[in-house]
Amino acid sequence: MDFIRPLYQRFSALLHELTKFGAIGALAFVVDTGMYNVFLLGLDMGPLTSKVLATIIAATFAYLGNRFWTFRHREQSGLGREYFLFFLLNGIALLFGLLVIGFTKYTLHLDDPLSLNIANIVGVGLGTLFRFWSYKKWVFLEATTPIPAELPEAEIRQDR
Repeated sequence: MDFIRPLYQRFSALLHELTKFGAIGALAFVVDTGMYNVFLLGLDMGPLTSKVLATIIAATFAYLGNRFWTFRHREQSGLGREYFLFFLLNGIALLFGLLVIGFTKYTLHLDDPLSLNIANIVGVGLGTLFRFWSYKKWVFLEATTPIPAELPEAEIRQDR
């Protein structure tokens, strides 16, 4: 069992990031799926339009959760840069979902709510794999200097 500790120490940072990313992703998935169904079934919008609108809302939630919780220990390269890259990469990940939903509806001619929701879930899964890899690579960069766990003590200056 002595081999487990070094293995855990080696992959603990990745494991913590994956756990936090997964938690934010699960909540964003609920937002995405819920809004997809509100737009698709409640507001009677098309499946592709519903997916785009749901993704915009879920991606905004995910950005905030990932920036301020999952990857908060990583270097902050500017909100504008991160936000732009985050939504650009989410746009690419959205294409996975649109392709799967479009294939299901327009190629397989399956347009019932169950088939479209299964297609949405498959697309979200493929997009999630791409997003985790791309966020770490381009959006939330490794810190160039270690970020302290707590603030340093302020020097007390005594002038006499």
